[in-house]
Amino acid sequence: MSTGTVFDIREFTLHDGPGIRTTVFMKGCPLRCSWCHNPEGLSPEPQPIRGATGERTVGRIYADDELAAILNAQADVLSSNAGGVTFSGGEPMMQAGFVADVIDRLNSIHIVMDTSGYGDQDAFALLVSRSDLVLFDLKIMDPAAHLRYTACSNQPILHNLDLLAEMDVPYVVRVPLVPGVTDTDENLRAIADRIADMPDLVRVELLPYNRAAGGKYASCGMAFCPDYDETGVLNLNLDPFVERGVEAVIA
Repeated sequence: MSTGTVFDIREFTLHDGPGIRTTVFMKGCPLRCSWCHNPEGLSPEPQPIRGATGERTVGRIYADDELAAILNAQADVLSSNAGGVTFSGGEPMMQAGFVADVIDRLNSIHIVMDTSGYGDQDAFALLVSRSDLVLFDLKIMDPAAHLRYTACSNQPILHNLDLLAEMDVPYVVRVPLVPGVTDTDENLRAIADRIADMPDLVRVELLPYNRAAGGKYASCGMAFCPDYDETGVLNLNLDPFVERGVEAVIA
């Protein structure tokens, strides 16, 4: 039996894969994206959150069979609505063994893995091999810019992207649009060039910037200090993908 830390279980989600889904948000993320809108998911440990209604603890430790029982109880509803379970975060790879153990206990439920792609290749393969669909974030192709805005190299991400292309699992590439950072024509074109000929790619989804991203930081005892102009007008240009024959949508 294994245990893992979850910071939210959200039912009836509509944007984390096909159909109606339950999304399990795993706690802990190796990236420190300047625009992160889930700061409560960064630390791998349970932590106090202070809000208008008082203090509460975010992050609960589950045994694998306990979490699987909760999800299996929803299986009929999820399956009848062409949905399933999505593991998100944070970053699921930080708790890959636990997530894999939970999936192995589920009863024929469609599984989506929502990942930043940053992590050990063995952990990545462990989870992708158990998934029916992968939502794979690609943020910034330029190595220096990626390091600046996420505090991590993009090399493990690109390595796992190449690994994904060999695993016969369909995937959606998601690009979070951040004004002046990820939404530039140069960055979008570099992403389009990288993925254009990859097998099993379903589509690209461009995710508009969440301007409420900074609202949670104070309650987590953190400061929101974006190193970009978040009031800038987003570039929603799909042409770099259309020109390379890649289906792309504004999600």
